[in-house]
Order: sequence, then C-alpha cells, then structure tokens
Amino acid sequence: MKSYQQYINGEFRDAVSGEQFEVINPFTEKVVSMAPKGNAEDAALALEAATAAQKAWAAKPCSERAVYLTKMAEAIRANRVMLAETLAEEQAKVMPLAQVEIDATAAYFDYYAGWSNKYEGEVIQSDRPTENILLYRQPVGVVVGICPWNFPFFVMARKVAPSILTGCTIILKPSSDTPNTTFEFAKLIAGIGLPKGVLNFVSGGGSTLGDALVRSPEVGLITLTGSVETGQRIISATAENITKTSLELGGKAPVIVCADCDMDLTVKAVVASRVIFSGQVCNCAERVYVESPVYDEFMERMTKAMSEVTYGDPFAKTPPDMSSQINAAQLDKIAAMVDRAKAEGAEVLVGGKRAEGQPSGYFYEPTLLAGCTQDMEIIRKEIFGPALPVVKVDDFDEAIELSNDCEYGLTSSIFTSNMSKTMRAINELRFGETYVNREHFEAIQGFHAGWRKSGIGGADGKHGLYEYLQTHVAYIQY
Repeated sequence: MKSYQQYINGEFRDAVSGEQFEVINPFTEKVVSMAPKGNAEDAALALEAATAAQKAWAAKPCSERAVYLTKMAEAIRANRVMLAETLAEEQAKVMPLAQVEIDATAAYFDYYAGWSNKYEGEVIQSDRPTENILLYRQPVGVVVGICPWNFPFFVMARKVAPSILTGCTIILKPSSDTPNTTFEFAKLIAGIGLPKGVLNFVSGGGSTLGDALVRSPEVGLITLTGSVETGQRIISATAENITKTSLELGGKAPVIVCADCDMDLTVKAVVASRVIFSGQVCNCAERVYVESPVYDEFMERMTKAMSEVTYGDPFAKTPPDMSSQINAAQLDKIAAMVDRAKAEGAEVLVGGKRAEGQPSGYFYEPTLLAGCTQDMEIIRKEIFGPALPVVKVDDFDEAIELSNDCEYGLTSSIFTSNMSKTMRAINELRFGETYVNREHFEAIQGFHAGWRKSGIGGADGKHGLYEYLQTHVAYIQY
C-alpha cells in the first residue's frame, strides 16, 4: 500500500506526530493509501519555511520564476497516465474525465508561465507638475491554499501557479479525501530545482492543521475552494489578522430553458452539466426553469436522456458517464434531500434512490424530479449529486426572478435563440458566470468568481492572477 509524506522546505517528512489517515477508493470502498495526519506543529514548520523563502523568491525576475511552471507542466505531461490513474482511484472519477483534469492542469501551468512578462503596473496622472505617480503590483507574500476533493489536481494548480509566478510562496493543503495525486505531483517536482520553501504540501485535519495555517499572522492570502460553512469559519479565523481571503464556496446554478431553444442541444448540455463527476462539481446545473410551452417536451426528452446515463467502474474499458459519490456521507446527503423532495410533492421520473446491483461503491442513480416548487429544499440548497429538480414557469420574467431567488451566485445558464433574452439574462442574472447555449464549464483565461455566498474573489485569467498581488503606489516628486 502507498504511504505518503509531507513536502516541507524541499524535503519529504512524516507528520510530526507520526500519525497517518486512510484514503479510501469510493468505488471499491477499500483503503488505497496512507497519508500524513499533520497538525499545528506541521503547520508551524511549513509556515517557517515559506516565510523564510519568500523574500528571495520575490526578488527573482518573473521570467525566471515562470521557468519552474513550465517544468511542472512538462513533469505532468510526462506522467499523465499515472497521474490520471491515481486521481481516478482516489475519487472514483471516470478515467476520461480524470485524464482531462490532468491535461488541463498541465495547460494551466503553461498558461500562467505565459503571464511572466505581461502583468504590469500603472502610471497615474499627478496634480503636481513635477511628480510622477507609479502603481506597482507586488506579491502578497505567503499563501495558504486549501483544495477540495472534487477537482483536487486542477484546483491545486489554480493556487500554486499564480502564487509561484507572482513571487509568493505557498503552503498547499489537499483534501483528506483526495491527497494522493497532489503528493505524487510533489514527488515529480522535487527534482526540478525549485528553491526550498517556495512550495510546500501538507495534509491533515481542517480543525488542527488548517486552523493553525489560516490563523497565522505570517500569511498574506488564504485561498479556499470548499463549502460555505468552511468559508465562514475561515473568515472568522482570519479576522484577528485581517488576512486577505479568496473563497470559492459552491453554487446552486439555475438553468433557464426558453420556448425558442434548440431542444436537442439543450437536453444534451443540461444532462452533461448535471452528471459530470456524478454531479459533484460547483458549477453543475442544479435546478432548471422551463417555460411552460415546452415543459412537457423537455421533460419527455430529459427522462429518456437521464435514464440512459450509465454509471459504474471508473476504470471500465467502455467508460460509464459517471461513477460513485466521494463517500458515504455525501451519498447519505443526496438520498436524504431527494427523499425530502418526494415528501414535499416532487415526482420522480428517473432514479430517485441509491443504485442497486453494484458490487461496492457509494452510488446514487441519475435522478430527474418533476413538479418541484421554489420553496423546496432541493431547489434552494446545493445537492452536489446527480439529482436534477425541474420547475415549470409561465414566462421568461418568472424564470429570471426565481433564478435570482437564491443565496448562491456562482454559475447560471440560458438556452434560447432570442438575442434579447440572452442579453437580458446576462444583464439580470446575479451570478458570476452565465453560459449561453452550452454546458457549464469555465475556461482557464476567464474569471471563475461567485457572488453572494458563492465566495469572495476568484480564480483564472488576468483577474485571478491579481488575487496574488497587492498594490504599492509611489509618489515621486522631482
């Protein structure tokens, strides 16, 4: 069985306590590795290393820092199959999607390496005739990155790449459900010559290791991808030091299906946007509002499409569309939400129960729910599973109103051939992203950021890079 170590100050080491925790394959329900159970002492070691390395790292030319990102991309591509297999094993992600994540991660490092000579400061006009005002963009310092279990490798790059490029040092904490691929990456990049302390990987509990990291006055930025509850705890923990946070905290993405949509395209995109990684994606389609003239047709086609969704072994020669949930707690949560929806009057057209006939694994059937209303929990709270509730609306105005009636604000989508509806949706939907006539999936060069309880700040593109920089204005009178 594999056994991993922390990577601190350029060295692999066991947790200070010597303790480890089990990593379980969600499909087989078997232990596949042991990972270090770090605590506050491990946090202190990582903080010391990152703090000591940061000043010298920031002093290097950005183009020199970018070289290491290119080396990381090369290491990933040279080991892409091993990394994809490790990822699929620790989280039951079907192999094609696991391979997409690995390849996208390599592309992410290359993308940010390309920013080395592109981000810039500003010259600001002065009110004085013999003065220049210059705005510099400088690194925030030590970064703590906390990753989720659903896209652990790609989100790792989302935090590591901009940190390293901008002259920050970083301590990266993977989810305890999915640390393996991250630690395999640490092994791959240990020999690329990166100065000690610039990049550190530690694992352990959020209430011990994580809490010690986010409460440190040495940290300039906490970047988290996780739940609203975790984000709230981090905001509370960082209050004393007023530490900057960048938080992506999930969503409840609405889909608006208009009467003038291309129904073939709509059904295909909505299904893809619900069952990707068994529905465990923050920007997944979480609720659908269908204009009444096409409601019956949409439900008929969706019933057929959802009933054809396959699930099973993520390593199968003919890959299924999805596999199991990440753990028993997630499976229980989805089952309980669907059961409460049924009790509130929702009609199950497809699925609606734990999957049968699988030898093992935390499986829930692809599920389609009709007759849902806005007051139902399943419409208002994030499901994070392959269950899709649908609401019939009278018109477009009602669809917009109900879509915005939500505490989240990450992603949204609309399917229509009407440009006026498209532009109204873009202008009126209170979400960080709106997809038009396509599946929910963001681009590296975009800006993945939520409104309201979906988070603070964001990731990707130029604006994601700026999360790791702070401004310094110089007033130069001559």
